[in-house]
Formats: sequence, structure tokens, C-alpha cells
Amino acid sequence: MTAAGGPHRLGDETWQDAAAAGRRLLAVPLGSTEQHGPHLPLATDTIVAAALADRLATARHDVVVAPALPYGSSGEHAGFPGTLSIGQAALEAVVVELVRSADAFAGVVLVSGHGGNVEPLARAVATAESEGRRALAWVPAVPGGDAHAGRTETSLLLALAPGAVRSAAVEPGDVRPLAEIMPALRSGGVAAVSPNGVLGDPTGANAAEGERLLDALAVDLAQAVAAWAPPP
Repeated sequence: MTAAGGPHRLGDETWQDAAAAGRRLLAVPLGSTEQHGPHLPLATDTIVAAALADRLATARHDVVVAPALPYGSSGEHAGFPGTLSIGQAALEAVVVELVRSADAFAGVVLVSGHGGNVEPLARAVATAESEGRRALAWVPAVPGGDAHAGRTETSLLLALAPGAVRSAAVEPGDVRPLAEIMPALRSGGVAAVSPNGVLGDPTGANAAEGERLLDALAVDLAQAVAAWAPPP
């Protein structure tokens, strides 16, 4: 059950609870199941998205958190065992149907932890809005952060789930700027540029930095939601 003062979670409620709570905002964490180098779990993006959705619901009593969707558009990681991807078209369709089914709520906040979800989410939100529904897609952005499984994500996981980080396996990957490797990424995926799946250098990552990043991202998310749907 939801702890006093903690986030409200839809999965813990009955339909009567949901009806009695009135028209809240529904935060849906969207992640992925994809490789994050030799040191981070496949669920990294989902863990981050769920944590940020929880922080939003803790800060705003009119937000309830849906169970996370742990699959996304991760075709660029297809060269690594364990990666599961539903592709852009399927993700777009799933999100459209989720938003359509959420008419009991005042709006849907899609909290995505995976960059590959951006394009299908934008199309899904456009469809929802064209149907008169309210949806907001938000993706974390860390100025100066590395692209994948580097210092940024490793610090976040050290703050959120330190036991899931295999510190002995931490090693740099391809540290070139994303713009420089993008043509090879588009043609051959991450495996074409980084055999270990890391884009960046996770050495030096630490939990304190992860906490600072989480705080900043939570503020950014809350501000984005407040601009879209002011607190009651």
C-alpha cells in the first residue's frame, strides 16, 4: 500500500478507490528493456522513469502513478542479447490506446526514461490532442550528460538502485560526440560503434551526483507539468 506522504499508485487501488479520488492526473512511466553496458541492468530506463513519476506524485497530491510500461522502441540496441523492443509503431499505438482508456483522469503525463521513445510519443500525443484528450510527453534532459550507460545514467542508478550496479564491470565505451557517431548509429545501431554498449565514460559516477541529477530532473518535470496543468 502507499505509505503516508508517499506517491499514490494506481496499481494499489480498486476501481472504487479510483472513482472516489476524482479527476486526477495519471503519470505513466515509460521505459525500456535494453542493454546498458556490462554494468547496468536492462531495466535502467524503466527504473529512472518510475522514480521520477513517483517524485512528481509525491510533490502533487492530484497525481497518481500507473504501473510502468517496461518496453519501448529500442531497435538501436538490437545487437545485444536481452534487449526487447516493440518498435516505434507499436509503442505509438499502445500509448494512444492507453490515453484513450484514461478518460476517467484529467490528463496523462507520459514520463519517458528512454530517448528512443521520443518520436512515437510525439505522434501519440498529437493523436490524443486531435481527439480532444489531454496528454503530455516528458523526457529527461541532462545538459552535458553522456548518451547511454555513461556517467549520467550510472550516477542515477547508484542513487536509485546501487545494488543493481555492477561496479567491477564499469568501463568506458565510445566517448566521441553523438553528432560524430550518429551516421554509424543510424546504419548499424550502438553495436557498430561500441562493442560494450556504452556511449560515454561511467568511471567516476557516484550516488551523490545521481541524487543531484534526480533532484534537478524532478524539478524540471514538475515545472513542465505545472505549466501544462497548474496544481489545484
